[in-house]
Amino acid sequence: MLIVESGGSPGTPHDPPPNERLRRKDPGGVAFDVLAILAALVLVGLGLANLDAVEGPATAARQAAVGATGIALVAVLWRFRVGLLAVLGWVTYLLAVLLLGAVLVLGVSANGATRWIGIGGFTFQPSELAKLGLLLVLAAVLGSDRAPWQRFVFAIGLALVPIGLTLLQPDLSTTTLLAVLTVAMLIIGRVPARFLLPMFAAAAVATPLVIGMLRPYQVQRLGSFLVGAHVSPTGAGWAVQQARIALGSGSIFGHSGGPLTDLLAQYLPERESDLALASVVEQFGLVAGGLVVVAAIVLVWRIALASRAPRTPHGALVGGGLAVLLGVEIVVSLGGNLGLLPLAGVPFPLLSIGGTALLVHLVALGVVLGVRRDGARRRLWAVPRWRARPRLVRATALGLTGLLVAFGLYGWNVQAADGAALSAAGQEQMTRCIRIPAQRGAITDRHGAPLATGTASSDTGVDQVVAVPAVLRSRPDDVARLAALTAQPVDAVRAALDGVPATTIALRVADVPRATGDAVIAAGITGVLVVPEPRRSYPTGPLLGPVLGFAGVATPADLERWPDLPPGEIVGRAGLEQQYDAVLRGTNGQQCVYVTPAGVPVAMGARTDPLPGADLRLSLDLGLQQQLTRSLETALRGQRSPSAIGAAVAMDPRDGQVLAIASLPSYDNSVYGPPVDPGALQAAAAAPGHPMIEHVTQAAVPPGSTFKLVVGAAATAHPVFPPEQVIPTGASFTLGDHTFGNWKPMGPMDLVQSLAWSNDVYFYKLANALGPDSLIDTAHALGVGAPTGIDLPAESAGYLGTPRSVHDRGGVWYGGSTVILGIGQGYLQVTPLQNARWTAGVATGQLVTPRLGLATGPGGGAFIALPVTPPTPIPFAGSLGPVRDGMRAAVTGGTATRLAGLPVPVGAKTGTAEDGSLSADSYDNWMAAAAPMPNPGVVMTALVQGPGTGANNAGTVVADGLRYYLGHQADVLATAPVQSP
Repeated sequence: MLIVESGGSPGTPHDPPPNERLRRKDPGGVAFDVLAILAALVLVGLGLANLDAVEGPATAARQAAVGATGIALVAVLWRFRVGLLAVLGWVTYLLAVLLLGAVLVLGVSANGATRWIGIGGFTFQPSELAKLGLLLVLAAVLGSDRAPWQRFVFAIGLALVPIGLTLLQPDLSTTTLLAVLTVAMLIIGRVPARFLLPMFAAAAVATPLVIGMLRPYQVQRLGSFLVGAHVSPTGAGWAVQQARIALGSGSIFGHSGGPLTDLLAQYLPERESDLALASVVEQFGLVAGGLVVVAAIVLVWRIALASRAPRTPHGALVGGGLAVLLGVEIVVSLGGNLGLLPLAGVPFPLLSIGGTALLVHLVALGVVLGVRRDGARRRLWAVPRWRARPRLVRATALGLTGLLVAFGLYGWNVQAADGAALSAAGQEQMTRCIRIPAQRGAITDRHGAPLATGTASSDTGVDQVVAVPAVLRSRPDDVARLAALTAQPVDAVRAALDGVPATTIALRVADVPRATGDAVIAAGITGVLVVPEPRRSYPTGPLLGPVLGFAGVATPADLERWPDLPPGEIVGRAGLEQQYDAVLRGTNGQQCVYVTPAGVPVAMGARTDPLPGADLRLSLDLGLQQQLTRSLETALRGQRSPSAIGAAVAMDPRDGQVLAIASLPSYDNSVYGPPVDPGALQAAAAAPGHPMIEHVTQAAVPPGSTFKLVVGAAATAHPVFPPEQVIPTGASFTLGDHTFGNWKPMGPMDLVQSLAWSNDVYFYKLANALGPDSLIDTAHALGVGAPTGIDLPAESAGYLGTPRSVHDRGGVWYGGSTVILGIGQGYLQVTPLQNARWTAGVATGQLVTPRLGLATGPGGGAFIALPVTPPTPIPFAGSLGPVRDGMRAAVTGGTATRLAGLPVPVGAKTGTAEDGSLSADSYDNWMAAAAPMPNPGVVMTALVQGPGTGANNAGTVVADGLRYYLGHQADVLATAPVQSP
């Protein structure tokens, strides 16, 4: 039969309708959907590449077999007919429900959940099949001609069965996806809002109940997302941080096959499933990650396009529902990888491992493409031929696309902005380092004589031979070589290596002489290193014990001072060792080891050699130091009190260089090690006289008549009667009802004579006339009552009371308090260094800052001078002539005549102070001297506790010290050249 259409030529029964001819010419509708298939293949291919990189070829091959099966099914289902949807849907749904029920009885459990059915060597996850079955039956019900309430009730009833069975496993992520799929199908299936709104309200009420059903790991995931992954070093917080590290360290093209990439990949949990996208970026770079996002967007849009083409609502809803389901899975997985959404346990479709999920997703894609081919072939934006088309599919596709694009840009920004930091974090987490301590710098006197050194010679040095057991134990030949080098039985070394946990980073195999350590280093055994044992040697013994201090393991106080100190670090703990620790300590080296996430070493990493500390050159002259110490020992040897102390200091009054600083009793720094000598340390701590205290800077006692230099200076700065005025003195001075005695009766004297003979009555009257304010102001100007600023820790400030400070402490400042202050008693305690400083100030007219550190520099290299605090001019320096004359007169014909025989003019002042801490017949005996006058180059002050008055044993110490200095002056002051700071 011929058919003739109006306005056209005759046709045959085989000719297709005109609209069909047009559809075949439409490249977007009739052809096999190359873009969708290509997008799917890209995701599957990158997933297989990731599996091959992180799990090995065997795992990738199994997944590839499933993928090939799925692709074959896509080709078969491309010719699927819409009329068969209902049958396929009900068969798939019923099979999924039966299998979900079987899981609860016969299922395989893992991580506290029963989700799989095992068949031989394979496992099957029915909840994945439930997604497809529920999608197809919901499309059939919601696309039917039933009344809206019937469609709603049937849909909810059908959905509750797989949702409930999945929840019982428990599989909260799949349960949530099934619920999302159901809601999406109700919305796009045009169920009226009067049914949907009550459902949403009920869901909101039930949400707290659902949260209460969460497993601990699920609560942790949610909490880590809400409060930040950084607060959780394990679990979900750990996973998110590892995902960020993978994203940030992948660079543009990744590092697959790199020497450390495989190790770093082990730190990414679920790298083949939930965090597969992060793993792809880590292995193959940001380009591969971008390709995944683009492929996902293309796939969602092509499936959404399929929802506009079918001839029936049933077929359209299948495409729309799959587009929503797939888009939600992709968004949730991508957001979890980026830390923008909680890790919900949702793998990335087609990319993550899982044969069931891969097969189901490919089958669903094949069904949708088949339904699309069978239907009217239209573009997404064309008007369909049936009115009840799915609603909001385009809007949902647009929203999902926007999220994917935004997430993709965020991932690019993570790498661009934080890539370097994240890469560093990745390296740090898989690195453990063995500290190689730096050799501590030496301390020398001004001529280079060693005072403190690190033991470095082959005769005395000790090395620790350290092994990384997990790296070494697998190589028997190297174990035997190490045993031979360290002179140990092979079995003993092997037993030591096997006897520690696999996570042990460093095992101390042997302590060997330095020469043996050098031989071990030369052998170059992988997994073995030589660590010099930190030691400190003090060649001069107790000569400078409290001054040099000691080095030891850092205390909590040290860690607070230097928060970055590694555990067990050796630092300066007292004296110059503490003061100059930053200079002496140097920079530790390290040998790094790469470890697995379990902490097992697998390879040796980079080595950084230590940088030794700089040497410290002091201003001290060892010869003068020995002389002052010998004299103090002689002075103390005859004292009855075992707790008596002695101290002496020699200082250059022009710049503050301390030439000698002697303190007795003393201790040998070597007792502090390392290693510590507990017995010797306990004996030194319990010895009388406090040997651990540096008496020159830390012992504060009454200065006695040496303070009369300060009082005399006050008389010239605040004149109350002229220095040349002769004042009646006698044997005593009475103020009110109290009489103050002289050390012996004396006649009338002026200031110079009174200083020469230390006339107490003159200074009683002078102090009373001056008043406390003038006395105290002058004392402050000469540094009394304040630290001198010497470069030693824990210096005592001494004590200079004032009427106000005494009142604040609950005392009373009487008129007699001012009187006895005039002879260096009362509310007054000073250190020998303060005494030497004011003596220098009176003699030169300027106040210096004492210092021991002269220069620093590398061993054998050029030294750089340490910064010097310039002297401070004394305001009343111009009026100090009479005081200097008094000092000179004390030597030529007063209390310090034992210094008269020295070859240069000397000025001095003696002092004897009552000290309540001493026995009744013991005193603080002082001598302070400056030479040569009137332009002194050295000031010496000595303190000796014991019996005696006037010129005492302290005078002998100073006399011997000055004699040595003057006889060796050129040698004492000589030092190697230094560079300006």
